Amino acid sequence: MLSTPQATDVAAHLRLVVARTARRLRQEAGADLSPSLSSALASIDRHGPLTASELAALERVQRPTATRVLARLQELGVIERSPDPSDGRSALIAASADGRALLRRQRSRKDQFLARRLASLEPEDLATLERASAILERVLDAEERR
Repeated sequence: MLSTPQATDVAAHLRLVVARTARRLRQEAGADLSPSLSSALASIDRHGPLTASELAALERVQRPTATRVLARLQELGVIERSPDPSDGRSALIAASADGRALLRRQRSRKDQFLARRLASLEPEDLATLERASAILERVLDAEERR
């Protein structure tokens, strides 16, 4: 299906707003981890335990990049490695207790930032944002299923 001019205009505006929001949320998360380290740790927490290759696929990076990220996360003590029972040459990576606590703190700071901004909105606007969130989630889920 081809994009209509209206869909293209909405896409351009949405891309800008989502990018600005994401950048602001990264700033609110704090400087504990870089964006790439935070993303990798969140993926490990959500999908783990997993292998370095699985993390690379989830993060859409090359395996050597994932290996470097994992080395840094291990240095910081936010992940744990254990032998992969199905492949003795590989390790399974999971978020450590410290890593899960760090993610909770980051998410809490981001949620509080958004909640402060949303508190001044009218109930109808909040309902609109809730519907928009559900729509965006559907759009992204459909893309991931392809």
